[in-house]
Amino acid sequence: MRRTVVGVMGGTEADEATAAQAFAVGRLIAENGWALLSGGRPGGVMQASVAGARKAGGLTIGVLYGDDIDDAAEGLDIVIPTGMGAARNVINILASDVVVACRGTGGTLSEIALALRFGRPVVLLDFDPGAAFLDQCAAGARWSLAADPAAAVAQVADFLREAGRT
Repeated sequence: MRRTVVGVMGGTEADEATAAQAFAVGRLIAENGWALLSGGRPGGVMQASVAGARKAGGLTIGVLYGDDIDDAAEGLDIVIPTGMGAARNVINILASDVVVACRGTGGTLSEIALALRFGRPVVLLDFDPGAAFLDQCAAGARWSLAADPAAAVAQVADFLREAGRT
């Protein structure tokens, strides 16, 4: 059986609280035996989630915006340089079984929209872009709000159970 992949999306820049939540969710993802996939940049939510997963001995994957393999978050096990810019967001989403979205800006919102459009459940960790936006992304889109990393991972597990991935 293939390994479950949980995508963690969020801003290249993150305040201290958001980075701490990304670190914790990355650690919990690894503790559950799931692989963590991110945009792989060396900053913000991407770096923090990778660091959390690595601390717990998890597998980390980064799908890079650019084509420079060295412009990657520290601690990535697998680095995939794309040179595709924001188009790489489609790869991030399609390679994920479930997406956890931390606070971010336009890129994160595009990943949320793509996830819902392509039928990937989204758990929004302390980040609420609003039901009006979320429900317009796709009919029957599955999303949930989580106040903290433990609740986010519990919701990921629920989505995975629904999909028969546990």
